[in-house]
Amino acid sequence: MNKEQLLQALESIIPVEQINTNDEALYDAAADRYKKYAKAKKVLDVPIPLAIVYPYSTEEVKALLMFCNEHHINVIPRSGKTATEGGLENWKDQTLVIDGSKMNHIIKIDPYNMQATVQAGVVLQTLEDELRKMGYTTGHSPQSKPVAQYGGLLATRSIGQFSTLYGAIEDMVIGLECVFPNGHISRIKNVPRRAGGPDIRHIAIGNEGTLCYITEVTVKIFKYYPENNGFHGYLIKDIDTGIHILREVMVNGFRPSVARVYSEEDARQHFAHFYKDKCVLIFMSEGPQSIVKATVEGIEEAVSKFKDHVIEKVEDRLIENWFNQLNWTQQSIDNEFQEMMDHSKHDGFTTEVSADWENIIKIYHNVMNRVRNEFDRMEDITMLGGHSSHSYINGTNMYFVYNYNINCAPEDELRVYHHPIHTIIIEETLKLGGSMCHHHGIGKYRTQWTEDEHGSAYYMLEKLKEAFDPNGIMNFGTIFPQEEGMKFIKGRD
Repeated sequence: MNKEQLLQALESIIPVEQINTNDEALYDAAADRYKKYAKAKKVLDVPIPLAIVYPYSTEEVKALLMFCNEHHINVIPRSGKTATEGGLENWKDQTLVIDGSKMNHIIKIDPYNMQATVQAGVVLQTLEDELRKMGYTTGHSPQSKPVAQYGGLLATRSIGQFSTLYGAIEDMVIGLECVFPNGHISRIKNVPRRAGGPDIRHIAIGNEGTLCYITEVTVKIFKYYPENNGFHGYLIKDIDTGIHILREVMVNGFRPSVARVYSEEDARQHFAHFYKDKCVLIFMSEGPQSIVKATVEGIEEAVSKFKDHVIEKVEDRLIENWFNQLNWTQQSIDNEFQEMMDHSKHDGFTTEVSADWENIIKIYHNVMNRVRNEFDRMEDITMLGGHSSHSYINGTNMYFVYNYNINCAPEDELRVYHHPIHTIIIEETLKLGGSMCHHHGIGKYRTQWTEDEHGSAYYMLEKLKEAFDPNGIMNFGTIFPQEEGMKFIKGRD
């Protein structure tokens, strides 16, 4: 089929008003936030999708997937548009973006069973606001909370700012519904736990639109105790001290909702009004009063153990004020985009990784040394640092953050600046047995390391793709390496 024939055929599946062929909308759909600068400068080098379609039901998703599967049309599942690793970028000439934002009903809030069921297009903030009225919370709070939608949150294996207490999205999901390319609809029932074979929820959670389309989600909810929130901040001598304190808190069994440490450089852009050229360590404790009291005591004990490397305590209100300004809104995204259109700069990138306690500090210092000694545009770097913000009993994550002035053509920015730094971070992480992606996912720009990430277990991942998407129509180039897509990774010669 040619483009006109395909669009005519689509009109026999869903109403014409649910099909968007607007040039501006299609250009926007061709890439996600990974190529935000090239998109703003109107120099995207990827194919434009044929159309964006907006199903209202699982049955419409089924019909669309079956149509694409029959005609070998690439599908990009989309829900929320906040992806940062190229997972929504288009690498095929014949591509349909299936946007779940119209499937936006809260199906049921069930306080007795402590769960809520929503369609994939429900905005996280919308559910959170409804729960707060009832004295509950989702416990999930990524920076994209005001705009992120549940289908995307599950598909990208999202994590939130309060993960140390509530867990990541995979810890919150109870059951779900998803549709496979052949039209099969799978429903995973809502039970607290079961031992009925492998946990099949994880075929859908984190699949990044490469295996199925998530249409419905049931998540845990939690009681909300805002009156008990406690905020704690410290200036410390180095990031190593911060990691040691985080470990002490976690291995002693305490679960603050937030536990973070920032390098001096990264602290400057978050806490300029009080950081005094030092690293910053912050905690937040929440929940029932008795739990908060015990958590505060655990934090204070951990800090006291390393007191020789703790410079001073920060006023609680300064930490609280910072938290209240942390989340994105659509307006802040729009403002950032306008700034990029008007000027030759942006706020750079993050590459987030994870490792055990023993190796995370080694990875941090190895990366810093290599970037400073090997990156040939070091004079353009305006900030190079990192922070840890999601901890576990056996390790933690590390966000590497780097900002730079752009002294090249907009279409070359990623190849000249981001990719060399990104590569160093991933190489050093994999060398020491860490994970190259803690929660942003693989997308399309970490696929060259997918096999290295999984090692011998890549066999399992590969077989899932063969089984569930034999025609390869689901989000071509994401997670699974494709030689055809390397031209987009490498950029211009």
